[in-house]
Amino acid sequence: MASLLIKHGTVMTMDAQRRVIVDGSVAVEGDKIVAVGKTKELRREYSAERVLDASRTVVIPGLIDCHVHLAQALIRGCADDVSLVGWLRDRVWPLQGGYTKEDGRISALLCMLEMIKSGTTCFVESMLHTRYGFDGVAEVVKQSGMRAILSKSVMDMAGYATEKGIMHEGMIETKEHSLNEAVQMIRKWDGKADGRIHVWFGPRTPGACSPELYREVSQLAKEHHTGITMHQAEVREDVQYTMKEFNTLPVEFAKSVGLLGSNVLLAHAVWLTPKEIRMLAESDTSVCHCPASNMKLASGIARVPEMLKAGVTVSLGCDGGPSNNCYDMIREMKLAALLHKVHSLDPSVLHAETVIEMATINGAKSIGLGNEIGSIVPGRKADIILLDFKKPHLTPMHNPVSHLVYAANGSDVHTVIIDGKIVMENREVKTMDESWVLEEAEERGLAVAQRANITIKPKWPLQ
Repeated sequence: MASLLIKHGTVMTMDAQRRVIVDGSVAVEGDKIVAVGKTKELRREYSAERVLDASRTVVIPGLIDCHVHLAQALIRGCADDVSLVGWLRDRVWPLQGGYTKEDGRISALLCMLEMIKSGTTCFVESMLHTRYGFDGVAEVVKQSGMRAILSKSVMDMAGYATEKGIMHEGMIETKEHSLNEAVQMIRKWDGKADGRIHVWFGPRTPGACSPELYREVSQLAKEHHTGITMHQAEVREDVQYTMKEFNTLPVEFAKSVGLLGSNVLLAHAVWLTPKEIRMLAESDTSVCHCPASNMKLASGIARVPEMLKAGVTVSLGCDGGPSNNCYDMIREMKLAALLHKVHSLDPSVLHAETVIEMATINGAKSIGLGNEIGSIVPGRKADIILLDFKKPHLTPMHNPVSHLVYAANGSDVHTVIIDGKIVMENREVKTMDESWVLEEAEERGLAVAQRANITIKPKWPLQ
């Protein structure tokens, strides 16, 4: 007797053979997948407490967003059409520097609501500051039903790359405080929510962290058997900084301070040399590619095809509200595929199949959960999403893989299952009050801008 049976779907398993099962079924018992196969075979073997008819539906593993800023959902659209340093100094840091813990909690709820509704089941929060309220954010992650890596920001300087002392005072934390809180949160939250929450270290970029602090973070991560995620070589200024201060390239610097390895996930990694890419592959260090953010901020184009060819595990991330401005991984898959085609003038350089791998199995491997999530395989956690393909833009269904990347969008997701529990069904999120979250987020987002004395408006006249 299974607890849940999904039947008559097109099941994109992401197993070792990458099978796509037409008229397929998935049996779930508790939080685990127990069987995957043809409907005619599984319905003879399994009855279930709950049956979902997935006719003309594509069933895929839950998507994994490997680079997220939960606290930036409230400032979506507040920092458009500017480059990264000014984006941080003039808009993002002043806005976030006035956050209350309740602002952080509501922003996290809004962000997770959007992620669930577009099929993300697991995410990596890259740096939670104290002022956002780590406990409050962790509580709403627990409530949401999502799976998450929550990384506590760590810092001991107030700059960004070549720009020294530019960080807003509300964003500054001392080394002692940020490290101590990170360790406390690991002890308090790592493994909680039935194992859905993990806590990592989230050191800031060079310019906000000294080499000594990076070495300390590396050692603490080993002692606590946890991970590290950080932004890496996102813009040219990052390269200029490490060359000027340490006479070394960003990845060489990371190696010198212990920030390479299988427990390290580097976000962006745009400005890397072939030598640095080889270093990542040799050290089993993972990279999260953020195409929308890199395009919007004109940061550059990461060498993703070269990284994949070298053997680097590359995942995908949406980044944040002011840099993307969506948390829709299906949209991100399409952008990744298209960006590298036009950049290389080679339409075959990044196939639809490859970007789906980046959003599922590569994401799982990047966060040390490759044996638990990312594929629809017996024994894996039941993190599964169902997409409604009975729509004009998804008809006729010649190729479900192509449609998922090039034609679908987040609003096509109609059911989300995480840890064997139905978190969203028929577009209704069951773990939070959507109307209340939207009302609170609207009110608090406006208040955040007013508090920072920043006026957000279009170039066209508002009447």
